[in-house]
Amino acid sequence: MDALVKKRIAVIPARGGSKRIPGKNIIEFSGKPMIAWTIEAALDSGCFSRVLVSTDDPEIARVARTWGADVPFLRSSYSDDHTPVSVATKAALQQAMAHWQESYQTVVQLMANCPLRNSDDIREAISAFETKQRTFQISCFRYGWMNPWWAVTLDETGSPEQLFPDAAKQRSQDLPPLYCPTGAIWIARATDFLQAGTFYGKGHQFEAISWQSAVDIDDFDDLAFASALIQESAVLSRARAHLPAGDSSSWSDG
Repeated sequence: MDALVKKRIAVIPARGGSKRIPGKNIIEFSGKPMIAWTIEAALDSGCFSRVLVSTDDPEIARVARTWGADVPFLRSSYSDDHTPVSVATKAALQQAMAHWQESYQTVVQLMANCPLRNSDDIREAISAFETKQRTFQISCFRYGWMNPWWAVTLDETGSPEQLFPDAAKQRSQDLPPLYCPTGAIWIARATDFLQAGTFYGKGHQFEAISWQSAVDIDDFDDLAFASALIQESAVLSRARAHLPAGDSSSWSDG
């Protein structure tokens, strides 16, 4: 095993008791339990010595083990709706270090509700983190067809108030791109993370991934959206596989 791989651990937080989508972390998603997509991406990346699922739920633990993750213990705390997920990841990292008597150089948090993030995304994010010698790195995506610079709030009568009134007067092509964080891939130096207790530690930086890979599933609308995306991807893959050699450029995702 590569020396760097031995120094990395992936933590997949997956508590039970989801309210917006009951059983969300193990609900069926395109033929597999939701969490299986993240476990497989982590394992297939070849980047980790441990792929740890942190859960308080025995059924989630059983499913996670079936798909190849390490679940040597259940989460003993931080399983409520209010505790930041980074706190649960910190506790899981401390439990892992004590259980296996190991230390880690890098901790990577992979949310189970981001099933479209794949092994290539993980490898590229870790490469950026290490090449740029970062301490904390948070995945993000660039806003696409919508223009958040023109965002408004509405009062009870439907009257708008511009959030960025100066930007609303400009053409969209003259405005800088905006980015939104996603829970897909969060990375930190383990010692700094243990001290800070958050991936938003001092000097944290963002790393962009595709908007498709960045999709977070929090409710049934998100689930339907992600399901449509993965079905379209499968159709495109099958279509490209039947194109004559050299004709792949004639097929457009648009």
